[in-house]
Parts: sequence; structure tokens; C-alpha cells
Amino acid sequence: MTVTPSSIEQVIPGQGAMAQPDPAVAKKAKRKRFRFIANGKAATGLVILAIYVLFAIIGPWVAPYDPDAITKDAIQAPSAQHWFGTTHLGQDIFSQILAGTRSVVFVGAVAGIVATVLSILVGVTAGYLGGVADEILSVLSNVFLVIPGLLLVIIICTSLPRVNDLTVALVIGLTSWSWGSRVLRAQTLSLRRRDYVDAARATGEKTWRIIFFEIMPNLTAIIASGFVGTVIFAVLSEITLAFIGISSVSSWNWGTILFWAQGQQALAQGAWWWFVPAGLAIAILGTALSLVNFGIDEFVSPRLRTSGAGNTKGPDGRKVRMKVGFTPVTRPVEPAAKIEMDGTAR
Repeated sequence: MTVTPSSIEQVIPGQGAMAQPDPAVAKKAKRKRFRFIANGKAATGLVILAIYVLFAIIGPWVAPYDPDAITKDAIQAPSAQHWFGTTHLGQDIFSQILAGTRSVVFVGAVAGIVATVLSILVGVTAGYLGGVADEILSVLSNVFLVIPGLLLVIIICTSLPRVNDLTVALVIGLTSWSWGSRVLRAQTLSLRRRDYVDAARATGEKTWRIIFFEIMPNLTAIIASGFVGTVIFAVLSEITLAFIGISSVSSWNWGTILFWAQGQQALAQGAWWWFVPAGLAIAILGTALSLVNFGIDEFVSPRLRTSGAGNTKGPDGRKVRMKVGFTPVTRPVEPAAKIEMDGTAR
């Protein structure tokens, strides 16, 4: 008997003309694409970051007062007229914080991008090529790794004739890429001997194509985590430079506010509103970036993602709650001799 292809398609389940897409599989695939956003920590961090970016864009335009305007309302506590109070010159602190958000976000983003690009170029190249190239790039990374980052930034900025936000961002980005480079190099060394990479190499794929299409997609989470960490370091470094008076104190950022508050003895005068709002803005931004970083870790690691939400059952049918760092242990099932007539355990 001759079997036609159409009859085979009808006999094999889930294939051929009779096959229909499984709604459950499609729904599960769609859920995977939005798993990162569905994470509570990541979603909270992204919302807070979106608010900061919005303030960075429109902050100077929606500020109720000119942050440089001098008025007679000196050292005024927070009120309906001045939400965050005023400085010793009657300047509105709320307007200063709104105007300074753009500088902080700009420096953090530019420094993060520059450092991430350099860490990818050096780390992935060294890990994949190996040999002499790996030795040279590893030595370069180690040199920048042992140099104190903030101290190097301070030395470079003090040596420049003029320091602005772009200069600070570039200096921080060019001096804070080494740690991410080492992490990417180690991960690339693990990936370059995988079967799919060897198969791509055996088929004659070019080196740049293997790196970008075979190795880089598996490093996305590590790259994103390194970018977030660099942004946190860049923000704190910029604020530190402004607080100690190295960067320009004529342009507003949160470090500049703290610089003038410390210089005018705000704490001794009891003007807590002069430095507390800026400190809270820094803390909330750092918390948002950390939440995004935690979300990336849970998105990448199945162990962290399923922690505390396992549905594993033990020999007695009880659910086992998985905990990171501990081996799940279930109670032993009691012998049948100890079971009473009514079926309940003693």
C-alpha cells in the first residue's frame, strides 16, 4: 500500500495540515518575553528610573523658580510656597533639585555607555581570541583594576583646565571599565568552547559574526548588570566631585547642593531641608538602580527566579519550599504501623 504524504501529515499528531498552534505554548512563550518586566523588583526600579528621566528632561522647564534667583526668603523651612525650603540666599531648593537631575542622569548614562562599550571590546575580545592578545588586554585590565577609580577621576579632573558634565562622564567611563571587562572575559572563556560555537566555527563563520551572534546574546544579562553598576558608580562619583568642589559649582546637581549646604553650615543652623532632599534623591536613585540589578539577576538565574515558589512535593505529598543556599528536606513518611484506623497519623 502506498502512503501519501498527506496521509502521514494527518496521522502524526501536531504536524502537517491538521496541526494547530497550541494556545498554552503560545501564551507561555509570550509570558517569557515579559518575565523581566513582570518581576516586582525590576518593575519598581524601572518606574522610578522613568520618573527620574522625565524630571531630567522637563525639570528645568517645570521648576517653579529660577534656581539661581536670590530672594529675601533666606533659610526658610519647607512650606506651600517653597516645598523644600530655601538656602541662605533665598534660593528655592526644590527648583535646584529639579534642575540638577538632568546633570546626574546625563553623567550616569554617558559614563555607563562608555564603560560598557570598552568592557565589551576588551573583555570579549580577550576571552575569545586568547593567546598574546589575551595577555596584553588582560594586563591592561589589571592595571586599571588596581588603580583606585575615584582617586584617578579626581586627579584627572583637577588636571583639566575646564570641567563640565560631558568631561566628568567621559573621565568616569574611561576609568571604570576594567571590572566589567574581567567578568566578560571569564564568561567568554567559558562560552567559546561550547558546541554551538565550535559548529559555527566549523562552518566557516567569520570571527566577528561568531562574537556578535553566538556569544554576545549569552552575555546580555551580564552586560546589563555591569551597565547598571557603572551608572551607580558614575552618579556617586559625580556627586562626590561636586561635593568636594572639584567640578563646577556654578551648574546645579545634587552634589552642588550638598556642597553649598556644607559650606554654609546648614546642619549647625538646623536647616535640615537644605541637605535631606538631595540625600533622599540620591538614595532613591541608587535603590531604583539596585532593584533593576536584582531583577536582572533573578531573570538570568533560574535558581533565584524560582526561589520560594517551588511546587516540588515530597514522598508524603507535602509541598517543599525551595530556599537559596539550603537543600530541601522533607519529613519522613511515618510507617504504616503507626497509622490509626481512621487514617490519620499519631
